[in-house]
Amino acid sequence: MTKPKRMIFFDIDGTLLDHHKQLPASAKEAVLALKDAGHEVAFATGRSPFMLKALQDELNIHSFVCFNGQYVMLDNNVIYEQPIPTDVLDSLSAHTLQVGHPLVYLDHQVMRSSTPFHAHIEAGIGSLQYKHPVCDPEYYKERPIYQSMLFCTEEEEWEYRQRFTQLQFVRWHPAAMDVLPAGGSKAQGIKRYIKQLGFAKEDVYAFGDNLNDLEMFSYVGHSIAMGNSPDSVKEAARYITKDVSQDGIAYGLKLVGLLP
Repeated sequence: MTKPKRMIFFDIDGTLLDHHKQLPASAKEAVLALKDAGHEVAFATGRSPFMLKALQDELNIHSFVCFNGQYVMLDNNVIYEQPIPTDVLDSLSAHTLQVGHPLVYLDHQVMRSSTPFHAHIEAGIGSLQYKHPVCDPEYYKERPIYQSMLFCTEEEEWEYRQRFTQLQFVRWHPAAMDVLPAGGSKAQGIKRYIKQLGFAKEDVYAFGDNLNDLEMFSYVGHSIAMGNSPDSVKEAARYITKDVSQDGIAYGLKLVGLLP
């Protein structure tokens, strides 16, 4: 079996999925064409694996970098995982309870919240088209948690960055941040993935649209920002394609020469 020509990673929300959380027909056709041409294709996302099933089935992709790099699967086999230390989550959970900021804990199968209901959780999780998670404030004590979601405003986040240096915070919604182990990023997950397959960074392409894609863009040889990306993400990318809703994936793959 010949080695695939190139390795392409796709972010999901705002990159593969449009502003209505739908996969544009042009994006589906383009990704399937990549696979038919012998390229290696995987997701690189902040989502948990349990949030990927529909898209995996539609695109027949079973390899991914999830939780912003903390959980990596190659052809349905886990090759890397880095959960948040339980003692660190203990400290974070105690502080958020004291100041009234809710958390959502995620493993590879499900998510649970630290509170029965909170409007910020409803808004943030709702934007991903998921319902408010069931409350289980001690869920993180029973299993590995690869990522948490912290719900607070931008004005409130500075204290967390100063207080919890063992953690990394990446904002993805006006009311929400992803919480990772310090140093965690999509780039770290991609590093493990391409090492397993023997790809050089120069042969790796990545499409993304948000702040959690910055480290990925700085690591891979070819970074492509969606037209709907904020300016800071576009400035970090080697190429800029069109908006996700304007056939941005298909246009970008042609722009970088991966599709005719």
